[in-house]
Amino acid sequence: MTQKVAVLGTGKIGEALLSGMIRGGWAPSDLLVTARRPERAAQLHERYGVEAVSNAEAAKSADTLILTVKPQDMGTLLTELAPHVPAERLVISGAAGIPTSYFEERLAAGTPVVRVMTNTPALVDEAMSVISAGTHATGAHLTRAEEIFSGVGKTLRVPESQQDACTALSGSGPAYFYFLVEAMTDAGILLGLPRDKAHDLIVQAAIGAAVMLRDSGEHPVKLRENVTSPAGTTINAIRELENHGVRAALIAALEAARDRSRELASGSG
Repeated sequence: MTQKVAVLGTGKIGEALLSGMIRGGWAPSDLLVTARRPERAAQLHERYGVEAVSNAEAAKSADTLILTVKPQDMGTLLTELAPHVPAERLVISGAAGIPTSYFEERLAAGTPVVRVMTNTPALVDEAMSVISAGTHATGAHLTRAEEIFSGVGKTLRVPESQQDACTALSGSGPAYFYFLVEAMTDAGILLGLPRDKAHDLIVQAAIGAAVMLRDSGEHPVKLRENVTSPAGTTINAIRELENHGVRAALIAALEAARDRSRELASGSG
């Protein structure tokens, strides 16, 4: 891995990506970082041994630029970068809701842009990063993005037209599970368990169920049926979930998240 990579706007996700790359074999000497605050840049240098530079310096010297600033700050960053980014430079955007065309219009003609939607489990190397090519990005550019983001979890290539759906399902997905764990913890307390014990029981159940889904190859319906005995406790609980429209509520929630992603992409909100 001899190409130089710069992470611009290195916040929590950017730092998770940086640390994952180093664990994956990237040399700190091949990595650059930028940060808005000098003390943050110094912290990253001390922690990882990477060089902290300005955005303009990163654009001039790195082969790949990974833009991890907030979506509302992206326009300002691109204005700063545009004079310094040559057309062959790979630009990877981690900003939710912003299409590759937004970058292509503001950078040199022909600049390859790859859009990546990752999620917060990147902080524990269990992310799902969804990767899409812009107009000028090739298979080699997608492979480079996969090499970078595989350090913090799994990657999946999709057409950019599916990014909004992936944002709703995977980008926001961890929040739905946290919401469910919160509700189940409250239920455990109502049933007479101390909060810490209810929390531990539910978290381990979630981990075990996720590993079984990943490793067994079974359909979730089959795994659920294995737990659901005739006239037992589980089927009574499932009946109440169906009576309260939980399945329909989840579908409606994901549609709302997808629609909001589309709104953000269009600049209407």
